[in-house]
Amino acid sequence: MIQLEKRKEPSKFWRIANPFLAVALTMLAGGIMFAMLGKDPFVAIRLIFFDPIFSETFASYSRPQLLIKSAPLILIAVGLAIGFKANVWNIGAEGQYIIGALFGAGVALAFFPAPGWYIFPLMVLAGAFGGFLWGMIPAILKTRFNTNEILVSLLLVYVAERILAALSLGLMRNPDIAGFPGSRDLRRYEAAHNAELFANTGIHWGVVAALIAVIFAYAMMTRHMLGFHIQLAGQAPRAARFGGVSPARLVVVCLGISGALAGLAGMFEVSGPGGQVRIEFASGYGFTAIIVAFLGRLNPFGIVLAGLLLGLTYIGGELSQMMLQLPGAAIQVFQGMLLFFLLALDFQTNYRLRLTRGASA
Repeated sequence: MIQLEKRKEPSKFWRIANPFLAVALTMLAGGIMFAMLGKDPFVAIRLIFFDPIFSETFASYSRPQLLIKSAPLILIAVGLAIGFKANVWNIGAEGQYIIGALFGAGVALAFFPAPGWYIFPLMVLAGAFGGFLWGMIPAILKTRFNTNEILVSLLLVYVAERILAALSLGLMRNPDIAGFPGSRDLRRYEAAHNAELFANTGIHWGVVAALIAVIFAYAMMTRHMLGFHIQLAGQAPRAARFGGVSPARLVVVCLGISGALAGLAGMFEVSGPGGQVRIEFASGYGFTAIIVAFLGRLNPFGIVLAGLLLGLTYIGGELSQMMLQLPGAAIQVFQGMLLFFLLALDFQTNYRLRLTRGASA
């Protein structure tokens, strides 16, 4: 018989190997799914993972796009990982991303068409503040009324989407284009445009912010008392309370940080690649960042690699939709498989499979 046996201590080998094995299984299962849809699985996998980087036809466009797609994923995932380490489960980063974009765009539209170097910094502060405020709603409800932050943060995503739609059709609507929802294009407003810092590289201020967030998170988690409290609360909650760690304070700090970083990601997106507030602005980055956080093992530098990989699936997914007419939902399922296999394989970190005889079992 096959029996699960608990390891004396977590396996370092499987902790590192599981993400790579999950990627391989995702390719296999995704290939089967693509074949069932009537597409060549080898061509589909090649378009998703290899052609955006190595193909002479697509690489000149796709390589800069890799940083553009990965930056918001990394920025959001770093904030989520801090909370996840403390068992604070923010599942509503998508809503914080939307609200951050609305706050940042609101500052730009309020100043339009005035020039000024101060406008973009104010947008950055407003974007972070908007995401922070939206993150504080589940934080306050959790600390004051002991609500479930998973449900509250998730439901707030749908509230944020309704606010986005209302503003796209109302207050933020471009008055110069009657009959069409959406704000002015911020890419045409120089003072508010998050332009590339170096031509044809994809590097904008969002990429810089993502790298700063990675360094900040690593330093905080390894060199600061707050990081120690976060890890202790996640690994031994009772010991943390006996040690004087305030669970309510950690909830507020973790949801505040993750909300602010998600809001920043939204602001950099609406002022750069996205360009305008519109009903379709919600891109799913907040949900995909959950996969990035776990695939990166909640480690800031691991999140960078995972963010690049998931960013690659966004670009490759767009190519496969264009070249093979794959449905967009299939690409979302493909991304979801990655988290499914990772979670399914993670039992190997703490348990091992053992063959036993029937009698002894």
